[in-house]
Amino acid sequence: MKHHLTPKYWDDRYLNDDFGWDLGQISPPLKDYSDQLTNKDLKILIPGAGNSYEAEYLVNKGFTNVYVCDFAEQPLKNLLQRCPNIGANHLLLTDFFEIKDIKFDLIIEQTFFCAINKSLRAKYFQKAYELLNPKGKIVGLLFNDALNEDKPPFGGTKEEYQEYFKLLFKPKVYEMAYNSIKPRAGRELFINLEKI
Repeated sequence: MKHHLTPKYWDDRYLNDDFGWDLGQISPPLKDYSDQLTNKDLKILIPGAGNSYEAEYLVNKGFTNVYVCDFAEQPLKNLLQRCPNIGANHLLLTDFFEIKDIKFDLIIEQTFFCAINKSLRAKYFQKAYELLNPKGKIVGLLFNDALNEDKPPFGGTKEEYQEYFKLLFKPKVYEMAYNSIKPRAGRELFINLEKI
């Protein structure tokens, strides 16, 4: 399973158009959430972002501090080609777990958590806690479904996830998404978790 955590594995998937999770647009729950944000100066991180339609959407709405992290180069190139206004200095070609010396107000979760090795799940929330400013938030979607055991996307349950973050974050919203795309309906949790 470790091979799924290499940049080459993910670059190859993008180069071969093998990314069935990619919607080709911002997901409806994240679009609706983004449309409610009024502070265009929020410092936002989208980790393991892939093609990151969420970043493109936010930048096009006037958000000026949107950062995208991926350790595969191809999706970052794809984003910069579609959305040059994001600026190359806001594209972090690195492992999420290696980010240092930068703090964010908001981390947007969209298919990164389900792509990392399941053994890293507690570490994901610990790293997010470390990267967030006081009262910072993780907002996004987690699969509330079994999915795969041998390759991404890896699934899980609402109860499992809560064990990872309960000492670090308080849920402002932690419930099934009501506006998922049809193939994911009834399978996605919308999370809005505030740093304790």
